[in-house]
Amino acid sequence: MEPSITSKRLGTLQASQLNAALARFGLGTFIRAELIPFGLFGQNVFVTSSAGEFVLRGSPHFDWQFPTERYFVDLLHEKTAVPVPSPYLIEESPEIFGWSYVLMPRMPGIQVEDPKVWALLSPADRRQMAHAMGETLAAMHQVTSNISGRYEIASRSIKPFDLAYELAYPFPPSPGDLARSRTISNRERVLEVIRRLLAKARNVNDHTSDADADWVEKVIASNQDAMRDDFRPSIVMEDFKEGNVVFEPRGGSLRVSGLFDLMGAHFGDPEADLSRTSAIYFDESPELAREFVITYLATHSPRPGFGSRFQIFMLLDRMIIWEFVQRHEGGIPFRGITLRVWAGRYVDMLSNIAPELV
Repeated sequence: MEPSITSKRLGTLQASQLNAALARFGLGTFIRAELIPFGLFGQNVFVTSSAGEFVLRGSPHFDWQFPTERYFVDLLHEKTAVPVPSPYLIEESPEIFGWSYVLMPRMPGIQVEDPKVWALLSPADRRQMAHAMGETLAAMHQVTSNISGRYEIASRSIKPFDLAYELAYPFPPSPGDLARSRTISNRERVLEVIRRLLAKARNVNDHTSDADADWVEKVIASNQDAMRDDFRPSIVMEDFKEGNVVFEPRGGSLRVSGLFDLMGAHFGDPEADLSRTSAIYFDESPELAREFVITYLATHSPRPGFGSRFQIFMLLDRMIIWEFVQRHEGGIPFRGITLRVWAGRYVDMLSNIAPELV
């Protein structure tokens, strides 16, 4: 029987298919494949060939996913020292698997989401990793644009944010959303998306109360004056976290040796990218959150109003997660905790980890 590997999302992949996929790009002959047990959506498989180690990424969520990821991988590869999987090779034809796929180099290093790796990490290792994450994010934000917006596959360029698409993102806009189509600023996008996520969460179940909605509006009202569009737009990954990087020892310390999963990348206010990682570190140790934020700010000095924008951007990030969990998991992981209680500790985080920045 022909060797195969089965993935929940990708289905059963035969050795002959993987060999054909490699052959499309002249990447040697297939030797073996290995499921990747980490990540939310199961799009990736490690593939070893006679030419080296690769990642097969398949079954895109949307037609724009792979082209968007390639666009930002190419930018980071060309303009920074951030280690990304380049070349990012896309085969658009569904001939082999029934869907388009990507082949890219497997980045060397350890994955923190691996329990075996995590068990071996010391407090000093974790501090080095937080420092490395701050340095990597600062390097990533060296790539800038004249406008805030998203990559458009039709024009192969960055186009300004459109309200209809941002309200529906990542899904296509509904007819009702399309009626609101117009170019918007980064500031307007952030505030509109927060409110849309709040409304969507409230439509799913009753876990998001009137008091929660009032609290969201109070956070916005108290901080929105700092949401000015007077910044130089840079790459915003939106899902910058340790789960999307690998680390390896270098120069006596742990450094990021690979960055991947750029589906949500766009150009906007770079400060927005501090939210997800600092929240994750805060749950583990406030000292790690501080190390990450302060390391980043050593390269990108905080603009006036940083503390207020931090609260808005953290609210946006927490609303992305809150709405997703309500829609997919019924809110179970939060065990009855209200939005205000759960998200509030992150929104107020800066006063705990770096009060001098508030």
